[in-house]
Amino acid sequence: MNPFSTVLVAVDFSDSSDNAFKMALAMAKSFSARLIILHVINEPVDLRGFYVPHLSFERLENEIEEGAQNMMKSFCHNQLADFDNYESMIVLGLPYEEIITQAEKVAADLVVIGTHGRTGLDHVLFGSTAEKVVRKSKIPVLTVRLEE
Repeated sequence: MNPFSTVLVAVDFSDSSDNAFKMALAMAKSFSARLIILHVINEPVDLRGFYVPHLSFERLENEIEEGAQNMMKSFCHNQLADFDNYESMIVLGLPYEEIITQAEKVAADLVVIGTHGRTGLDHVLFGSTAEKVVRKSKIPVLTVRLEE
């Protein structure tokens, strides 16, 4: 029995998520597993109803999504030349909620996520997507800290 047939890795294109991606890719190769690469576009603040000159909310959303699509395409092209058992996904929402939701939808056996290792006031102010995923996911989660 293969313990991991589907591995989901959350990426935000930071150094931390690159490190997590490398771990997830190595695991997918080792277990001949399918790799799901997920990027969550954090829901932008809805500015409709406020006077914001020269800004169209729909245009902003479209530009953000188009930019994410381009980054994902480039990321996959550069990182996955010798691996083809993968799927990339871009969704809109709260990152920790979408990581858990999408992992359940694709029946992932493991979620891999990078962590910045914030502590103290930084952690209190910014929270941790990785921590929320670990606490709320029913699927096992591997956190990968960026080595400094």
